[in-house]
Amino acid sequence: MITAGPTYEPIDPVRFIGNHSTGKMGFALARCFAEQGAEVQLISGPTSLKLDHPLVQVTNVMTADQMFEACQKYAEQSDIWVFSAAVADYRPKEIAGSKIKKNEDTFTIELVKNVDIAATLGKQKRPDQFTVGFALETDDELANARLKLAKKNLNMVVLNSLKDPGAGFKHDTNKITIVKPETVEVYDLKNKEEVAQDIVASIKSEMACV
Repeated sequence: MITAGPTYEPIDPVRFIGNHSTGKMGFALARCFAEQGAEVQLISGPTSLKLDHPLVQVTNVMTADQMFEACQKYAEQSDIWVFSAAVADYRPKEIAGSKIKKNEDTFTIELVKNVDIAATLGKQKRPDQFTVGFALETDDELANARLKLAKKNLNMVVLNSLKDPGAGFKHDTNKITIVKPETVEVYDLKNKEEVAQDIVASIKSEMACV
């Protein structure tokens, strides 16, 4: 089970809260797993990407709640969970039924926290299931990745830093560090298809040791 892309949290019928995720990393991972014979449930937020592979089933969602619902559907039957989606942390408390007009000089939106999908599912993860989280950081990158590893009951975290040129959102390349409970693996800047191969190889290597 792989999550990919952003989530869009509606403000009114024409506006939303979102982020710059393109879904490229998640789609590259889905393709890589499928090419190695895995059956993949790809749960994707809004993206222009398409993936046509007989071993990949795509579920399209928009909001964090919809992504969580889809993850709940497929989590139990999946051996590996990869949370590569950039899920919005917050959503508007109220969604306007019609377009909000530009009448005031200032405008305030009250936000409420979305469900933390990886952390919530991590509480019910079986010992035989392997889970991977992603962390996009700007400060204290390694410390924050290690905190996420423990807090969300993950087996490994793929760390990106926005300080690295060519990494993160809107790029065809990525530079990652894979953080595990006992080890840290640092990789060079690569095309995201190659990055996906490195991630899958690291997962397979770790699972072989279990």
